[in-house]
Amino acid sequence: MRIKVIFSKLPESVKAPLKYIRNKVRIVLYYGHRRFCPVCGRLSRRFCRFGMVPREDALCVHCGALERHRFFWLFVTRRTTLFDGKQKKILHVAPEKCFETKLKQLLGDNYLTADLLNTKAMVKMDITNIDYPDCSFDIILCSHVLEHVQDDTKAMREFYRTLKFNGWAILLVPITGEKTFEDSTITDANERLKIFGQEDHVRIYGKDFVDRLKEAGFKVEIINVNNLSQNDEAVRMGLTSASGEIYYCTK
Repeated sequence: MRIKVIFSKLPESVKAPLKYIRNKVRIVLYYGHRRFCPVCGRLSRRFCRFGMVPREDALCVHCGALERHRFFWLFVTRRTTLFDGKQKKILHVAPEKCFETKLKQLLGDNYLTADLLNTKAMVKMDITNIDYPDCSFDIILCSHVLEHVQDDTKAMREFYRTLKFNGWAILLVPITGEKTFEDSTITDANERLKIFGQEDHVRIYGKDFVDRLKEAGFKVEIINVNNLSQNDEAVRMGLTSASGEIYYCTK
């Protein structure tokens, strides 16, 4: 942990080459064929440990995809129209590094990235007040963002408003309990870390997340790992309980 703190304080000009060297060393150390990452299509002996509470077999050494990323990619490639070749407008909120470049290459000019704080995104966007007309997007992708947003119900309604009637959205959050808990009076970073699990989280979601999506207007289909892959394949791709569930939302 001390090393991580020191590393975080280094200038980016120093961090970048150190990360490059670390990643190259990892690839050598994890060389093998027992694990397969569906995101980058590459093999390794196993996936890296990762997480505040470290999880074994979590991080792809080649592209950085975690369990939930590999499950997401498996779902969109096997069960959706994302790559059917037809023209469609796609909104990707807070795009993950392991997806962004690949999606830009595969989807072209109709792929739009958005973020409130990340200046590398194509547009600056507050998802509680999306500056696009009704029915603008065929597909909306938003993973592990809503737990950072004070008025998540307003954001869900904005996603519903801007989604086309024949479109679909994948809206994901970490589910850690039975019932969602939030308290807007908790603003101290250390208190948020203790109660919500991260300094910039404003709630912990429970299984009633689906009810919140439905209240915003969505129809919701829940997909689990065992709906997509057999046990041997799931193990090879590192799909575990940490992969979570896919919430496939339509109007």
